[in-house]
Amino acid sequence: MFEKLKNEIEKCRDCEEKFGFEPHPIFWGKQNSKIVQISQAPSNNVHHSLKPFTDMSGKTLKYEWYQITDEEFYNQDNFYIGALAHCYPGKDKKGNDRNPPKCCFTKWVEQELKMIDNQLYIIIGAKAAKTFFPEKDYEELIFRNQTWNHKMAIVLPHPSPLNKKWLKDHPDFMNKRIIEVRKIIKEIIKD
Repeated sequence: MFEKLKNEIEKCRDCEEKFGFEPHPIFWGKQNSKIVQISQAPSNNVHHSLKPFTDMSGKTLKYEWYQITDEEFYNQDNFYIGALAHCYPGKDKKGNDRNPPKCCFTKWVEQELKMIDNQLYIIIGAKAAKTFFPEKDYEELIFRNQTWNHKMAIVLPHPSPLNKKWLKDHPDFMNKRIIEVRKIIKEIIKD
């Protein structure tokens, strides 16, 4: 059932007309991955590499925040790396990444999340946080462990270079919170 879903996602071209280019659905993980990490959408770099977080955000996330190796991060027994949408959505008229199409989340991602037997959710960025916790304050989400689907959930700000001001304005994130998060991640992946 899970493999069938994965194959259907990888073949999906529903948004090709909307995007104006051929979508490349990114799928990374197993049904029993220990950690499910969900962000907004793949970047343009990821659209070309077909591997999640192969960009500046990925370097910050893996090496600075989590302090783990590529081998640990890309080990699908450890991480199921998803997003609100499987494909890079392209740029809007202002040159910013478009919002991920909601149809991808309702058609694919909700099904995936029901099938995965994970221990921890990591939700990255304000848009993803709003999807999973629509009624909660973003900063409160980041600085306290949450629960989603009866499991621990951690919310992180996006590791994008564009997010430097938020990080500067919230020094406790790097001085305290990410150290707690890093410890939780390392405990889970060492098993």
